[in-house]
Amino acid sequence: MQELNLFIDNQYVPSKATEWSDVYNPSTGEIIAKAPKCTQDEALAAVASAYKAFPGWRDTPVLKRMQVLYKVRQILVERMDELTMSVARENGKAWEEAKGDVLKAKEATEHALAMPDLMLGDSMMNASNGYDTQMIRESVGVFLGIVPFNFPAMIPMGWMAPMCIACGNCIVIKASSSTPMTALKIADIYREAGLPDGVLNVITCGRDVTDVLLADDRIKGVSFVGSTKVGLSIYEKASKYGKRVQTLCEAKNHALVLKDAPIGRTAAGIINASFGCAGERCMALPVVVAEEEIADELVAEIVKLAKDIKVGPAYDKTTKLGPVYSAAHKQKICADIEGGIKDGAVCVLDGRNVVVEGYENGFYLGPTVLDHVTGDMYVGSREIFGPVLSIKRVKDFEEGLREMNSNPFANGSVIYTQNGYYAREFAKRTDGGMVGINVGIPVPVGVFPFSGHKKSFFGALHTLGKDGVNFYTDAKCITQHWFAEEEKKSRTVSTWDGTLNG
Repeated sequence: MQELNLFIDNQYVPSKATEWSDVYNPSTGEIIAKAPKCTQDEALAAVASAYKAFPGWRDTPVLKRMQVLYKVRQILVERMDELTMSVARENGKAWEEAKGDVLKAKEATEHALAMPDLMLGDSMMNASNGYDTQMIRESVGVFLGIVPFNFPAMIPMGWMAPMCIACGNCIVIKASSSTPMTALKIADIYREAGLPDGVLNVITCGRDVTDVLLADDRIKGVSFVGSTKVGLSIYEKASKYGKRVQTLCEAKNHALVLKDAPIGRTAAGIINASFGCAGERCMALPVVVAEEEIADELVAEIVKLAKDIKVGPAYDKTTKLGPVYSAAHKQKICADIEGGIKDGAVCVLDGRNVVVEGYENGFYLGPTVLDHVTGDMYVGSREIFGPVLSIKRVKDFEEGLREMNSNPFANGSVIYTQNGYYAREFAKRTDGGMVGINVGIPVPVGVFPFSGHKKSFFGALHTLGKDGVNFYTDAKCITQHWFAEEEKKSRTVSTWDGTLNG
């Protein structure tokens, strides 16, 4: 049994914690490690390390910072299989999905390598008569990243660390206690790449210690990914203390399938989006809204394809659907499925009783399809976060769009159609922040923001893209004026000191 360390001041530090969280291999059901619920003093030591490191890292030229990140990117490529195995082993993602998790971390690192351009300011000579103005972007300080279980590489070491560090800040990452091993491995890669002591720290802790960090004056901003209930609480607490905050929360993404959509290709896209990563991603596709005219044919094709999905251990490269991350989460998903059936949904494919030979203790669920779901059912309105697909039936485009927009969450939304008019109308009128037109998982590449809406996001600036740069930097405007020989003799200054153009 491995007792995991904390990563503070560029070294692994044994914790003095009295409480520990079990880390499971979801494929086998075995406990493979224990993560410390670190003490308050240990968490504050991580903050102190980052706070001490900030002035030196802030003053490190941006091109020098890029050299470190370039080396990080190189090592990520060299250790791709090792890190993929780490994600698969602690999270349960099938091999190619686990590899994608690491590749997304690499992609975000590559985006951060453009920081010399992304942090460029603006200037104007003679903005007012004889006055020049320059806007620069400055580093902010120490940030706190709070990470969920479902993407052990991409979220902490893609969405958070690269952009934050490239902008000249330092960060303390509170990794998920369920899946902290990959983040700890990548933290050491940053050390190997030459990142100075204290710039990146990784801890695991309980909510009581997290609340202490949220109140710490040394932390200037908070990035969170997780449930809406917790995200809203963190947003309110951190905002109260004057911190900048971005919280990326739950989703209930819908896809509208119109009658002109090619059924076979559409069903294949839905299968991938609904059951990939065992449905444990906030950009999964848990609901299909189908025009009644083609609903029966579409459901039949989805069920046919879903039955062919191989369920198995994450690190078997032939597996297409790995386990969910915990036994408790599996129980919750099963209860949600049963609740949907009791509410009137028709279970046309039931994955609750799947058994993987040789891995009977793993946390497996097969693809599950519920038909005739309505928006007032829990399975039709709330995030299940598992391999469960709900089918809603509507008469036309307008009814379908209303049904989708009535949901309180708006991370992503999708339409399958060959009709350009409806595709354009959908893109314009949907509430979803990330829109797919014949694309089941409309997550943009990392140069664009991850732009959820409504109760899927709280904050002013999203992660990644230009939003990410603005979140991790402050704008500063500098106005300067140089006295001409005659003006040096003057004792008169206008109310606006010359900066107003009348």
